[in-house]
Amino acid sequence: MGGLWESALFENIHIATILISFVAVLFALSVHEAAHATAAYLLEDDTAARMGRMTLNPLAHIDILGTVILPLLGMITGARVLGWAKPVPVNPGRLTRKYTARVGYAMVAAAGPASNLLQSLVFMIILTVFLRVLIPGDSTLRLDLFYGAMHAPVERIITVTGYSTGTVMAMALLGRLVAINIGLAIFNLLPFGPLDGAGILRGFLPYDWLQTFDRIQPTITIVLLACFFLAPIVIMTILSPFYFVAENLYVNPLARLLLGA
Repeated sequence: MGGLWESALFENIHIATILISFVAVLFALSVHEAAHATAAYLLEDDTAARMGRMTLNPLAHIDILGTVILPLLGMITGARVLGWAKPVPVNPGRLTRKYTARVGYAMVAAAGPASNLLQSLVFMIILTVFLRVLIPGDSTLRLDLFYGAMHAPVERIITVTGYSTGTVMAMALLGRLVAINIGLAIFNLLPFGPLDGAGILRGFLPYDWLQTFDRIQPTITIVLLACFFLAPIVIMTILSPFYFVAENLYVNPLARLLLGA
């Protein structure tokens, strides 16, 4: 898949590529955090809303390390580094009594990854429509450009295809929004430390397990952060099987269907 772009992984990352990717990260993280805040609000906890977190304004959600430094380092070095935004404050005691506090919290936690999966679908549809209009007669080229938009440097796409800078940047932004949202959904669903997966899992664990689960979470958080800085290959090894499944059971079949390839 995407054979035209395979060598692009080893080329220098340039300004246009970094800009496009960073905009996609900011947008995906902002929607993710706004989804948490909105879910909490719908479940009757307005803590995040009162703090201005129920918004798509990235300034309300930026964490300097997780939203700026790590993603930019990943884009510059070519490493597949995922980031994070400031956690949305949730008060489980204020959540609706229609559910137990921990089930309500699990629902709030699930809203973030769910928003990323929904974004990936929406932007995939937009990108495939864009490519069908741009290339009406060659489904193979459309599919190749689809994967190029997700992963290849903007500068290489311009060089290979000859399309205008504006066309390629629009295509690449849509592709990055697909890829980054899938990555964020997968990453946040891991049941570790501060990630949403831990909050979701906690909502459904047997009560006898909760004390042990809560006790080990701080240690897992420290290990997770250490892996980010010292051994990112560990994070990628954990995530790779999930990326493989997402690519082969979600992205590729749906892209082929939508592109007529």
